[in-house]
Amino acid sequence: MQRITVYLAAACVLLAGGCSSYNSKPVIDPAGVDMAQYESDVAECQQIATQVDQKAGGQAAGGAVVGGLIGGILGGGDGAVKGAGVGAVSGGARGAVQTEEEKSRVVKNCLRNRGYKVLN
Repeated sequence: MQRITVYLAAACVLLAGGCSSYNSKPVIDPAGVDMAQYESDVAECQQIATQVDQKAGGQAAGGAVVGGLIGGILGGGDGAVKGAGVGAVSGGARGAVQTEEEKSRVVKNCLRNRGYKVLN
């Protein structure tokens, strides 16, 4: 049981770390850009991106099931618990990364649609 707590704590750290990358701004060509308007547009586009569904929970649950099955097959009951914990951590991290990548795409597309030349 103590190991599950460690796995869940690690998952929380990974998920929190993934969220920090979202707030970075895309790189744009600043030529001819009103930077005050750009700041306003970035804030609006980031707000729109918050509509992206969080994928971490579903990925964690799926990872826990798969990890539990593999652990159960290879190591019995204790292996199932360990496998579920590892699967939840890796699945949750994968879901968090996918969510943040999708948010980044939404922000970049939003800025492109407003006429900015997004370079990254």
